Amino acid sequence: MTRQIKLGLSMRYLGYHAGAWRHPEVDPEGASKLSHFVRIARTAEAAKLDMVFLADGIGIRTKDEPPGALCRSAQTAEMEPLTLLSALSAVTSHIGLVATASTTYNEPFHIARKWASLDHLSGGRAGWNIVTSWSDAEARNFNRDEHLDYATRYERAAEFVEVVKGLWDSWDEDALVNDKQTGIFFDPAKLHALNHVGKHFKVKGPLSVKRTPQGRPILVQAGASDQGIDIAAESADVVYSVSQDMEQGRAYYAKLKGRLARHGRSPDELLIMPGITHFIGATRQEAQDKYEKLNALVDPILGLSYLYGQMGDLSGYDVDGPVPEPNNPQVRSIAKGLLELAHRENLTIRQLYTTIAAGFGTRLVIGTPQDVVDDMEAWVEAGAADGFNLCPPYLPGGMDDFIQLALPELRRRGMFRTEYEGKTLRESLGLRKPRSRYEGKNSGAIK
Repeated sequence: MTRQIKLGLSMRYLGYHAGAWRHPEVDPEGASKLSHFVRIARTAEAAKLDMVFLADGIGIRTKDEPPGALCRSAQTAEMEPLTLLSALSAVTSHIGLVATASTTYNEPFHIARKWASLDHLSGGRAGWNIVTSWSDAEARNFNRDEHLDYATRYERAAEFVEVVKGLWDSWDEDALVNDKQTGIFFDPAKLHALNHVGKHFKVKGPLSVKRTPQGRPILVQAGASDQGIDIAAESADVVYSVSQDMEQGRAYYAKLKGRLARHGRSPDELLIMPGITHFIGATRQEAQDKYEKLNALVDPILGLSYLYGQMGDLSGYDVDGPVPEPNNPQVRSIAKGLLELAHRENLTIRQLYTTIAAGFGTRLVIGTPQDVVDDMEAWVEAGAADGFNLCPPYLPGGMDDFIQLALPELRRRGMFRTEYEGKTLRESLGLRKPRSRYEGKNSGAIK
């Protein structure tokens, strides 16, 4: 019998398809309205999904290449995620609330304090998606002309995460005694200063937020590099992967799970959840029609922007003609792979860019509810996934399709819950509460 899986819902922008904002059922300004996200979060919670997720970048990273592409993209206007999740915490009660924050342009104390506060506001449902900022667009918003080099970003990130974890351990579970008779608010032996001094950070502590309902918020990570995998193996509770085929997914799953032992962790302490963008219909033709309908809404100039970095400027070519040789590609290996895909599948330029623009880089699954669930079950059975991060092509309709069509099939096969197992996100995910580094030690307070 297939084991139960975990499901998250990515709700950034108006969906993962580049043409989502032009869909007749979509409010083009929804990504700037609280009501839009309340509808999504409440629907996802009613379906008993594990969490909703907001990816984030601290700048507009979409480029105007070729000219005219930027003004055609809806991936430009969005809200700050932690503010939004704090609002959603007041109108939901069980679903996890996960958001991205960069280790490159934040300080550990900021992140520790904000996410600990969200964990209290939500009753133990907060999660932090750990990323390093990679774009010059973000660097220019924070006093730099270009982003930090790769090695420095990941070295800083590793230390950043350890400092945040240390700050979250500042207060013992029972530190607050609240004795009105004696006037003692907390036990000073149960408050701990971190006194961290490292290459990138010097942080004394303690944190000014008491220990959270989950012990600490859930840590989420998405890195596929060796440095990212090391951070995930040491600290992450959940990893969002971007594998495009099952063999790639199995290899990544085995590599990451195999590295946990180095950090004294077991495989069941980390959940790997590949992203998928789904187009679901009562028949395969209906699912394909939904896919083609959205593809037709991608303006060619915007579509070409999805190929610009990999293939160069193709605006001088017929988009319904064959894919030419790459023109000064930024990453030759990616360009080579795209050209091979185009030749193998006999794709036109338009067909190639819609393949990418349809899911913002996630794997596409097109078919009936049975087809979609067969695919998910195969990945789990093959040891390539513990669950999935759902990335609907448009919102809220793409989410509704999954919940109404695919979720009943998952439940029929015994693959997904009918009720939440607990109140916190950690309980829903089946992950144990972490021990404090000070447990069993009366190290005292601020020194």
